[in-house]
Amino acid sequence: MSLQTGNPLFIALLSLITCCFIMAMVWLWAKKIKNAGVVDVFWALNFPVITLITFFLSDGFDPRKILICSMFLLAELRLGIHLWQRVIGHLDEEEGRYQQLRKEWGNKADRNFFVFFQFQAISNVVLAIPLLIVTANLSPEISILEFIGAAVWAVAFFGEMMADRQLAAFKKDPNNKGKVCNTGLWYYSRHPNYFFEWLTWIGYFIFALASPWGILAVISPAVMLYLLTRVTGVPNNEEQNLRSKPLAYKKYQETTSAFFPWSKKK
Repeated sequence: MSLQTGNPLFIALLSLITCCFIMAMVWLWAKKIKNAGVVDVFWALNFPVITLITFFLSDGFDPRKILICSMFLLAELRLGIHLWQRVIGHLDEEEGRYQQLRKEWGNKADRNFFVFFQFQAISNVVLAIPLLIVTANLSPEISILEFIGAAVWAVAFFGEMMADRQLAAFKKDPNNKGKVCNTGLWYYSRHPNYFFEWLTWIGYFIFALASPWGILAVISPAVMLYLLTRVTGVPNNEEQNLRSKPLAYKKYQETTSAFFPWSKKK
């Protein structure tokens, strides 16, 4: 298979080169300001970059391309802007989980962070598999599966936005200092934002099932679930919360589901 312009493999390769370059520049900035937390912002913002590359180079049915690319742009721009607002307010103060990594890595921190940043760029392209598959679909009809996928995505989009806003409002109240957010969606899950982020990728997967090779899109929600629950999401967040408010958070852990929203444990 030749790497022609509209070929998904060509688009994936170009996206990978672009994202790796962006993350190398972000690493230089993070090294200068000594704040690796900026990687989260640009991890989210890499997806709009991939989306634009894919939209203009792919050969699929235009209405379908517009729909799936709009979904990617809306979700990841919202997340990127949310993370930017969270990080930009304390560029001089690195988030606890990155401070911990810096301590553990010692004099190898800069090198390890570079590898970590590049891994984030690779994950961007791997997670974009549904986008690459869908935008290559030439079928002139949008199927019921694609509408179902879009509906699941919409629920996830508004759920994650609501969870982020509830947590931000909780943190803004000085009376909540040292307390654990246990209201709204956070009453049913310790990480509803992560759950709805994962559900977003389930929506993309369902959408992609209507396209040739769509089953390969299962890689995205599977990888996202692993990253969120085993690598950079829940574990790091839990460790940080246990360090900052051990008694309150331990009690929260005992009563509240870690990921999937569920009723309280007695």
